[in-house]
Amino acid sequence: MGTEMAATSPALAQPLSRRSVLSAGVVAVVAAALGPGLAPAPAAAAVIRNRVYTISARNTFGSVTTPRTEFRALWTASVVNIDWPSKPGLPVATQQGELRSILDLALSRNLNAVLLQVRPAADRMWKATLGEPWSKYLTGTQGKDPGYDPLAYAIAQAHQRGLALHAWINPFRVSMDSSLNSLVASHPARLNPGWSFAYGGRRYYNPGIPAVRTYIRSVVVDLVKRYDVDGVHFDDYFYPYPVAGSSIPDTATYAAYQGPYTAIASWRRNNINVFVRDTYNAIKAAKRRVVFGIGPFGIWANRSSSTLGSATSGLEGFYALYADTRRWIKDGWVDYIAPQLYWYQGYSPANYNVLVDWWAKQVAGTNVKLYIGEAAYKVGDPATAAWRDPNELRDHLRKSRTVAAVRGHAYYNTTAFRANKLNAIGILKAAHYARPALPVPYPQLIATRPYTPVITKAVREDAGVRLSWTSSSAGEALKHIAIWRWESTGSVVPYIQSTATYLRTVRRRTAAAQSWLDTAVVPGHYYWYMIQSISQTGVDSSRATAIFIRA
Repeated sequence: MGTEMAATSPALAQPLSRRSVLSAGVVAVVAAALGPGLAPAPAAAAVIRNRVYTISARNTFGSVTTPRTEFRALWTASVVNIDWPSKPGLPVATQQGELRSILDLALSRNLNAVLLQVRPAADRMWKATLGEPWSKYLTGTQGKDPGYDPLAYAIAQAHQRGLALHAWINPFRVSMDSSLNSLVASHPARLNPGWSFAYGGRRYYNPGIPAVRTYIRSVVVDLVKRYDVDGVHFDDYFYPYPVAGSSIPDTATYAAYQGPYTAIASWRRNNINVFVRDTYNAIKAAKRRVVFGIGPFGIWANRSSSTLGSATSGLEGFYALYADTRRWIKDGWVDYIAPQLYWYQGYSPANYNVLVDWWAKQVAGTNVKLYIGEAAYKVGDPATAAWRDPNELRDHLRKSRTVAAVRGHAYYNTTAFRANKLNAIGILKAAHYARPALPVPYPQLIATRPYTPVITKAVREDAGVRLSWTSSSAGEALKHIAIWRWESTGSVVPYIQSTATYLRTVRRRTAAAQSWLDTAVVPGHYYWYMIQSISQTGVDSSRATAIFIRA
């Protein structure tokens, strides 16, 4: 049996009045400068142990090493079974076990999001009301019901772990081969054979056909309305990557729909622009809190092609893929952009450091968040000395964290991230992910602050201290409970934490009372615990509750 360390009543869970703060001797200026529990207090200023404090004052200092909020994601690819499922036709229990293992991997590395590919090629991994078939990467047979709802399962399991789940969709790829006859008879591409074209040995929906764009958008909206996804994510495939000696077969489409455009390249870019803009607006109309992000090719344009471009000399998304990613940022058609900067520092055609700085300038003055796509799959590449350096990825974050506009990273792919070649991921975690991080806030979507959770008790058990609390949703979209804990003399009432230095865990909020067992305390030592609630758009409660105890 444990010993109850603290209990609270409504009277004790109120904000400190000016009188009580002064009588407690809270030295605000010193506390803000030195951090929680470090400022000396007058002799008469003892913090009351076992009392629950409600706190509204906040620290203002930040931390490059342990930022309070940061996007940390895994790209989990399902196309040709790259990451999940490991092969088609696995039993349901095995598929689900593999998925849980991926989520546990993310959690063990202190990541907070998974970008799960649920529409790899005009197919689906969820129970849809529209005509696209079940993905063959689940069962081995396109259109065959896998016996459960993979997306619903993934969302539930991710949220249990306090992870965000973004539905990763490839918008225009129809199949990994070029034949319409390889698709099930009920496939929309077979029912509408003029909607797609073969190119480079694969088949793609034609972005120049308005009905195609409308259809794909309807698939996205249907998903958003019926599933509790945290985001919708598009990858880098818009018009297909160029294939030497081949031309995109859309001249007839251009003739039919060119409108005012006298150049087919400009017309193609407009098709993608309209698609991105209308998809963004449709998602917000369906469920405003769901974020929309794109992970484009890492170079928009080279400076040799455009004065607005980067000091690079690689393939250009603007000209080769007809993806005007810079405009999507400037016009606010995405909530975040995650360019795939899959090159090493110092690589002259596409220097990682140069591109981080270029993308940071593009999001400046906008609400668009910048996350950097990282090439975990290149670690250990025997052909490249830089990728044989186990510190390359670590140093990527060392660079990007000095750039204020960079708010996080995503890693491709999950299999490589798990393999941890050269212990590069272990080194990365030790240097940069030693603590969890809260989700990046999107107050421009829904800015309402959630209610403050209230600590109810802290109980000493054999294994540690069990912290309990209650939280009221009152109809709000409350998502997480964030818990900080640090050792202290208890000389001052702390501020709300502005870093993750002492952040211990981020828990999924439930309707019932909740608790967490902290097994890392030292018996007889004194600690502050502090908790806040976080909304589904990453906005935190205006206040926190805290308790000072002896473990």
